[in-house]
Amino acid sequence: MTGVWSRRAFLSAAGAGALRAGASADRADAQGVGDVHGAMREAWRSLVLGAGFSEAAEPFRSRLAELGQEAGRWAAAMAPAPGALWPDLGFASDPEPMVRSFQRLRTMAEAYVRPGTALTGDGALLASVLAGLEELHAQVYHAGREPYGNWWCWRIGAPQALLDVCVLLYGELSQARRADVCAAVDHFVPDSAVAVYGGTSTGANRVDLCRVLAVRGAVGSDAAKVALARDALGPVFPYVTAGDGLHRDGSFVQHGAVAYTGTYGAVFLEGLGLLFALLKGTPWQVVDPARQNVFDAVERGWAPFLFNGLVMDAVSGRAVSRGLAASDARQVQQDDHVRGHAVLAAVLLLAEGAGTAERARWRSLVKGWAARSHHSPPLADRTLGLGALARLAELEADPSAAPLPEPVGHRLFPSMDRATHRRPGWAASLSMASRRIAHYETGNGENLRGWHTGSGMLCWWGSSYGNDQYADAFWPTVDPYRLPGVTVARKALADGAGGAWGTARPDTAWVGGSGDGEFGSVGQHLRGLGSTLEALKSWFFLGDAIVCLGAGIRASDGVPVESVVDSRNLGAAGTHALTVGGRVQPAALGWSAEFRSPGWAHLAGFGGYVLQGPGPFRALREARTGRWSEVNQGGSTAALTRRYLTLWYDHGEDPVDAGYAYQLLPGATAARTAARAATPGWPDVLANSAAAQGVAVGPLGFTGVNFWRAGAAGPLEASAPCSVTVRQRRDGTAGVYVADPARAVGELVLVWDRPVAAVRSGPPALVSARTGARLRLVFGDLSATAGVSHEVVVRLR
Repeated sequence: MTGVWSRRAFLSAAGAGALRAGASADRADAQGVGDVHGAMREAWRSLVLGAGFSEAAEPFRSRLAELGQEAGRWAAAMAPAPGALWPDLGFASDPEPMVRSFQRLRTMAEAYVRPGTALTGDGALLASVLAGLEELHAQVYHAGREPYGNWWCWRIGAPQALLDVCVLLYGELSQARRADVCAAVDHFVPDSAVAVYGGTSTGANRVDLCRVLAVRGAVGSDAAKVALARDALGPVFPYVTAGDGLHRDGSFVQHGAVAYTGTYGAVFLEGLGLLFALLKGTPWQVVDPARQNVFDAVERGWAPFLFNGLVMDAVSGRAVSRGLAASDARQVQQDDHVRGHAVLAAVLLLAEGAGTAERARWRSLVKGWAARSHHSPPLADRTLGLGALARLAELEADPSAAPLPEPVGHRLFPSMDRATHRRPGWAASLSMASRRIAHYETGNGENLRGWHTGSGMLCWWGSSYGNDQYADAFWPTVDPYRLPGVTVARKALADGAGGAWGTARPDTAWVGGSGDGEFGSVGQHLRGLGSTLEALKSWFFLGDAIVCLGAGIRASDGVPVESVVDSRNLGAAGTHALTVGGRVQPAALGWSAEFRSPGWAHLAGFGGYVLQGPGPFRALREARTGRWSEVNQGGSTAALTRRYLTLWYDHGEDPVDAGYAYQLLPGATAARTAARAATPGWPDVLANSAAAQGVAVGPLGFTGVNFWRAGAAGPLEASAPCSVTVRQRRDGTAGVYVADPARAVGELVLVWDRPVAAVRSGPPALVSARTGARLRLVFGDLSATAGVSHEVVVRLR
């Protein structure tokens, strides 16, 4: 059922089918290469349709019935005319409707071959599919036709759907029709499409192109095409040091400068899982040892962004704006949970090609995420293909897979300017931007108002609350100038401001941080999109709180500048009580107030905020109305209204050196929030200026400082810009973690004013000396280490 699937995640496959597919290919290989292609077609068919489920059981019975109804609607509405196969999908000037036409034919073909659709084996439906193929071939998708518009439609979208139809209906198609299909695909996807690893042939796009080549080889019994597909996968496995692909730190980047773990990354994982399964047991089986990098990245790169079954919007690029599509007759919304379910299904499929231990652990992780998806259960997801549902249902019923809890820890992804912080009971994500990574991505009329996503957007969820925070019509209704955590100049921006495809990058380099894997210090030198705004922002991720500091905030655009503490989506009718400084505030819509020294605030059902100043601090309760079409040209025009409680620091117009300081306490009660605000030295703010920002928390043994330039803060002194985190441990040791987020420091001398008995370990570039009560650490060329933390372990006196 393809009506609401995104064009990149058109089809999900089934793990059980993949296993049988590999066995089928093994048998065919024993009979000779000629039979392998037939076995590959059967393998792909099994992957497409899934296996191991009862058509009479839910959710499969309802989904099959819905598939048949949808296919019947498409068959009834088909009306071939010049430039269109359906009246609402004219492709004369835009190839997108051509892709959707092929996808409708694929839906019809699936309904024809699947049991339980009420159209299984229906002759009239088959005739409609064959007629549609003939019409599209004659009019638009044939050898010799010059492509127009979006390249993706010709090289990935259309051929993937077309080849799926050919596999599903292989015996119903004449040899001449199959030859025409192969000729058309060869024309639009020539071997040269994968000759160079670059341009549009990288990362997830390269995997998609290899999928087209492999299935085309199976349809046309062309060993050279399949071999090319296998060989062309090679460049996606090694780590990259810039741009598209998988980075050593777990980052996944697409379009050169966009953090894309959640969507292109899902396509990447699923595509590799499909190809590993398709080629298993054939002469072209993927055996490249570098594929282990992908397996390693499941837990290093994807797991940190999964929480209760959702994938964090920080790594989903322009897909966050898709929501409800105007063209979707069923009006099924895409959101962070839907995108997360696709990742879960992809991990399950990829697991079938991994090692035994990895497979078992990933299945337990996925089972845990699925079990905790209380807001949006994966098996109720109407956007997932039946193959993906079958995998998830099989896992749910597997008693040998015990669900694992949410991973806990702090992870920084320097290569895509993202961070995640995961604690028992809650999780958070941070989005930043630099010369390397864009403020946001727009393109194809999508994500038109995501301008400030990279301006320090801080999103968070609780284990049992707030899981619909960004899924419940957030993107069309939130004030785009007041995304949670950002500092912005409220200068009006045009839709799509800054340019398409990740071109909106600030001219800053110091973005990143340091940490020990549990706690972390992260900073961003921020320059505003389309404004003169400049700010220095730091976040210190701790046990039950995130300490947020801002300094050096200045602008000259003649508009207010704000630092948003939070922008909570209260849903369509939320009346969550706000308490500020011990007083419950009015719940009426339209209420707003300014507080000079509030001390603390608490929002019922979510958590607390310790407000350390400087003010003024403002609060606003309002109902906001928006439409998906306002953030995505293909979106629904239906009006949606959600209530928001927004908290922010007002820096006024054209601030010169403004700042802020506050703590975020997810899940805290009002009493705990008040107690934290009354606790001296929690935290001790060591510095909050244009030179450095840092805090110390004695009970946690934590000291973190982001040095924007050489200088001192508390017990630390640095000879150059850097990020430093120190963790004192109960065993009498301490870890010192140092990073160069700007990647520009040739040598760094760090002094820690603390008696140290000995240096136990450190990087090879480290030279250490102890002078009285001061430890002096000398680091070599930090600029060559991609912003990652260096660890030095010392024994304290």
